[in-house]
This record gives sequence, C-alpha cells and structure tokens, in this order.
Amino acid sequence: MNNVLIIGATSAIAEACARVWAQRGDRVFLAARGEAQLKSVADDLRTRGANFVGFKVFDATAFDQHAALLADATQAMGGLDTVLIAHGTLSDQDRAQKDVPYALKEVEINGTSVVALMTLAGEQLGQQGKGCIGVISSVAGDRGRQSNYVYGSAKALVSAFASGLRQRLHKVGVSVVTIKPGFVDTPMTAHLPKGGPLWAKPDQVARDIVGGMDKGRSIVYTPGFWRLIMLIIKHIPEFVFVKLKL
Repeated sequence: MNNVLIIGATSAIAEACARVWAQRGDRVFLAARGEAQLKSVADDLRTRGANFVGFKVFDATAFDQHAALLADATQAMGGLDTVLIAHGTLSDQDRAQKDVPYALKEVEINGTSVVALMTLAGEQLGQQGKGCIGVISSVAGDRGRQSNYVYGSAKALVSAFASGLRQRLHKVGVSVVTIKPGFVDTPMTAHLPKGGPLWAKPDQVARDIVGGMDKGRSIVYTPGFWRLIMLIIKHIPEFVFVKLKL
C-alpha cells in the first residue's frame, strides 16, 4: 500500500492521477487552495476505493506552510512514500513580458515554490532511504519560445533542479521523476484552440505519470511522442530558431 501526497490536487491531471491511486487502494493526502473542490475530490476518491483520503487547504506560495504540509500528510497516513507536485498556472505571456511583478509571481508559482517543495520532500524521503518524487514540469521548459518563455523558463528551472536532485537521491534509493506533458485538455487550457493529434486527455496523461513513477523513470514525456518533437526543437540551430514563429 502506497502513501501518496498530491500537491495541486484539484488540477485535472492531479485529480486523474489520484483516481488511479485510489482505485488501487492506496492512501492519498490532497493539498490545494480550494476547500470546496478538495472536499469534492476527496469524496469521489473514497467511492473509488482509496484506503484513506485526507486533505489540507494549502497555498504553494506560502513557503512557511511547506514543512507543516509534509508533516501533516506523513502523520495522517502513517508515513510518506510518494509525492506528486502538480500545482501551477499557465502564464499570460503578453502580460508577463510587460508586467514585471506578474512575471516574477508566475516564476514563483511555477518555479521556485516547486523547488522549495522538492527540497523538503527530497530531504524527508532521502533520510528514510526510499520513495518517489514526481514533479510536473512541461515540454515548454525544453527550449524558450516567444509564445510562452516566462512559463517555460519556470519549468526549465524545475527540470534542471529535478535532474540534480535525482542524481543526488538515486544513491540512497529515492527516485525523482520529471513529468513533461504537452498539450492537455484541461480547464487551464480552456482558452486555447483544441483538436488534432497533439492534444491529450487528463486520464491518458495520468496513466503515463503513475506508470512512470511506479517504474522510477527519470523523465516522462506524455504523450510519448513529445520526446521526439522536443528533441527536434531543441536541436534547431539558434540562427534558424530565432526566425521561426513558435
């Protein structure tokens, strides 16, 4: 039986992951900002077979609350095996390139708050010598593009930090899984035009995430074809790349 802490648990992807864990009979502790939505998700997971469901209202940018969240989840479940960090926002690039405070807040939400949580989770799981940390980054972090480089730069920070943490914790038996979704049909992307083969549903992405974390994979592109797409994009020469409309 697995004890799972999900941060950003009311996001569509995180909720879909929680359903997978609940149906397996795992214990789940949810953290997110909205109390009413947390209660709704918790009730749904109980009906799906979760062995235990707890939750806590939590703001990831309130850094002084991070340690207490990990402690509360550990106590409630009688241990902690798995942490999924899934909170974030999809930044408004047009606003971010003009509004410095907004840009920095987006980097805090999508980047530094994630780093802080990975640090604390890494220390706890490292001391116990087992466990898995999954963190949702993005394909947007693989290369800065004019359409979303504020969001992408925050995700690049997350990916680089996770790489170093993975190397450090590997020797003590803790896996760190960097999750890089592409386009996913969720409320966060509701304003974007959808359709076509590049878009995925949250349930499909959740299966990839849980499967990748079960296997302790280093990096999970989801759907998997994004690995090839980003490999091509990363290797476009800069003198060509700057002329493209991406």
